[in-house]
Amino acid sequence: MTVIATLDPQSKAAARGWSDLTIRNAFILPTLAFLIIFNIFPLIYSLGLSFTEFRASLQKPPEFVGLQNYRELLNDPGIWDNFRITALYVIVSVGGQMLVGFGLALLLNRKFPLKGLVTTLLLLPMMLSPAVVGLFWKLLYDPSWGPINYALGLGKFEWLSHPTNALFATALTDIWMWSPFVMLLSLAGLSAVPKHLYEAAEIDRAGSWYTFTRITLPLVMPLLMIALIFRTMEAFKTFDLPFVMSTASVETVAIRLYQMAFQSWDTGMSSALAYIVLIVVLAITNIYVKYLNKAKER
Repeated sequence: MTVIATLDPQSKAAARGWSDLTIRNAFILPTLAFLIIFNIFPLIYSLGLSFTEFRASLQKPPEFVGLQNYRELLNDPGIWDNFRITALYVIVSVGGQMLVGFGLALLLNRKFPLKGLVTTLLLLPMMLSPAVVGLFWKLLYDPSWGPINYALGLGKFEWLSHPTNALFATALTDIWMWSPFVMLLSLAGLSAVPKHLYEAAEIDRAGSWYTFTRITLPLVMPLLMIALIFRTMEAFKTFDLPFVMSTASVETVAIRLYQMAFQSWDTGMSSALAYIVLIVVLAITNIYVKYLNKAKER
């Protein structure tokens, strides 16, 4: 289908002799060039490196090895342990974010004094840098003088030195930081629910639980699924918080990838691991998208 548009004869573009096609290309071509140079080319180049034996620290050309890097990674118990840690981290952090975020949205979905100020304050954590948040919470978790141990009466409890404790402590930090994102999307969904549905339910003397499960939750579910998709993708690739707070204790797959690529300089193997992570994230996302489509059809 061809879209025909005309320029105003009095416009400066018409005076310079610019056609509609020229103006369109002037906006589109720089964007395409940016995407190709900074997104598509590195993606294709790293895919090629994943099939080679190559170290960026050595002046040696890449040597093609086929699927050897992928076989070694999939047969490495340490990699599977990294994926296990990452999966547990995703379940705890994203699950907590969905519960806390949706709960805050339900509390804010009503009129009360200073509602705008309270909502703005609750949104502040997601506006901070992950590195700053990690350092801030690392100080809060400090066993010697951190206020968390003092408030809970735990003495010198070690939060970030034990692997299990560090994982849950880091996930709690992630929940604090990104629950406002879920809250924001949930508030958008709650504000879009037609008021007459609640009025009809009240006339029919429906209980609060029935109203929540039959009206509120189904209508907000599409936005909750969108929040779940975005947060799962980001949590699976998380690097900042575990790296800043407890590198040795919470070795997610992203941290293992960093160590492999920039400490061991095993460029070919790390490229293969990056594509394995990409495939896993795409698979999880496709599952969520299917449930999102089902939620929209209801």
